[in-house]
Amino acid sequence: MSSSTHESAVPSEGLLGTGQPALLDELDYLLITALQTSPRAEWAQIGKALGVDASTAARRWNRLTEAGNAWLSCYTVAVGPVAPIIAFIEVDCAAGALHEVAAEIADDPHLISIEHVTGARDLLLTAAFPDLAMLARYVGFRLGRLPGVSATRSQTATAVHTEGSRWRLDRLAPDSQDVLAKDRGPAAPRRGLAAPDALDTRLYLLLSEDFRQPAARLAERLGVSPTTVRRRLDRMHRQDALIYRCEVARPLSGWPISVTFWGVAPAGEAARIASQLIRMRETRLCASLTGPHNLLLTVWLRSAEDIGAFEARLTDRFPELAVMDRAVALWQLKIAGHLLDPRGRHIRGVPVTFWEEPGAERAEDALLERLRVAR
Repeated sequence: MSSSTHESAVPSEGLLGTGQPALLDELDYLLITALQTSPRAEWAQIGKALGVDASTAARRWNRLTEAGNAWLSCYTVAVGPVAPIIAFIEVDCAAGALHEVAAEIADDPHLISIEHVTGARDLLLTAAFPDLAMLARYVGFRLGRLPGVSATRSQTATAVHTEGSRWRLDRLAPDSQDVLAKDRGPAAPRRGLAAPDALDTRLYLLLSEDFRQPAARLAERLGVSPTTVRRRLDRMHRQDALIYRCEVARPLSGWPISVTFWGVAPAGEAARIASQLIRMRETRLCASLTGPHNLLLTVWLRSAEDIGAFEARLTDRFPELAVMDRAVALWQLKIAGHLLDPRGRHIRGVPVTFWEEPGAERAEDALLERLRVAR
């Protein structure tokens, strides 16, 4: 496939003036799939996999990101020896207050995702915290005190079986996938940033902005040598401490419908069912939960008509799994630490720094003082 063939295909600027999302052509989809497969690959390697030159691949990617139709994200799975607590928080909002609440919490560094959904809750949040105490502080002293929040409900994950970084458009032929996988070593267990110092944290924040920045550019911004940056990056990558993601605006992905299901499976069957759910093409997120529902599943579907058909497939394949609730995403306001517009286009990134305090210390101190006072 030649670069000239791809460059003359349907332009990704799309249907101007129609109110519809911009269209992507096949090279755009191949490029996004390549970056999902190997997010840090050199442009020359990506171009080889796609049958175009490096400059064409880079130019196409710049066009996609400038339009907000695709973007990169980077976050860490842990800081220190203990993995964070992953929580799913349902928020009920007073009439007319939903968007004010969403705007108020959009920059909270603990929130991985924010979704306006249908059903028995207004907002569904995916969040990370270093421990249960900080989760309690966030829910009680941050969310619970916001004007417009009428109720919250929280569940924690006992295991996250898969998440969005493993989802692919799957547009690449096997030989192209082999080109991208050629230089990648075996994946190590994800251990997070082990005892990071101030420089590690600053480097992580820069990588959250754009992890494809050259080491020389990172070094310049950090005020250290490129050798130091490369050494730090090598250590992070040996530990598989960072998760890199390439995302595409969901309405353009071919999978425009996002649905979250809550289910109950017998305790002895839940792990087996989860191991099969994560192999399903539609699965974006699967987690085991505390609380009345012990499995959560988020899927991307081709159309709204597929919701019932997909749930019927779940029932047929897993008769022991009872689907208790479901919610369709109306607007994914935040995904993997990035804010999106109602059409799923990228606005800006918010680094996921889940170890920070939730900013409610004064309210917590006031409560503790009241508890200390003898009646």
